[in-house]
Amino acid sequence: MKIGILLTGHAPDDMIERAGDYDRMFRELLSGHGFDFETWTVLDGQFPPGPEAADGWLITGSRHGVYDELPWIAPLEQLIRDIHARRLPLIGICFGHQIIARALGGRVEKFSGGWAVGRTEYDLGGRKVALNAWHQDQVTEPPEGARVVGSNDFCRFAALAYGDHVWTLQPHPEFDNAFIRGLIENRGRGVVPDAVLDEAAARLNEATDAAELADDMARFFLRHAGTDKTDTTERKARA
Repeated sequence: MKIGILLTGHAPDDMIERAGDYDRMFRELLSGHGFDFETWTVLDGQFPPGPEAADGWLITGSRHGVYDELPWIAPLEQLIRDIHARRLPLIGICFGHQIIARALGGRVEKFSGGWAVGRTEYDLGGRKVALNAWHQDQVTEPPEGARVVGSNDFCRFAALAYGDHVWTLQPHPEFDNAFIRGLIENRGRGVVPDAVLDEAAARLNEATDAAELADDMARFFLRHAGTDKTDTTERKARA
């Protein structure tokens, strides 16, 4: 199964050597499931020829806002609508979560409650999971027909599902604790309040459930490829 990665942002230059760019993080997160990957760097205007260029799609995070007036935002929103119309499997993470919501009629804004940084706990369909977060923007109004499948007190719409073919998540399963440390040191100071960064830094030794979420993502894609042998009841619980 070929997964098309739509790259909407880059990791900080001085962190890429260790961690790679965002598309590499997802390739490593989803390794071992037999996927092939191709990246299109949409923030540089590089787009696939159409939705059928891959069997499934994944939209990465970005330092940009979905409401920024950038030349690649509108074409990306149209591609999202085309993928959705063809019911191809699509996952969005952080910026990807937000741009899918906006493309399909939702609202995204800077959250008045501030930033979520580092290890954060969420309720995903009755499961308590911990993932790393790095965002101030949030989906504040989901599109019509979207189902809320994950939330916490800080982020009401932390995970959304559209039919059985689109699944989006606000936090970052691809960010390990070392990467969060680098973001705190390289992007956080002067942008995110020091108290939020210090609290996140104090949690850097605590484990997350990124591996579990990686399995969820792989199951989501493989279900559409018809190769997932996981029990149906379990798959519905995880979707």
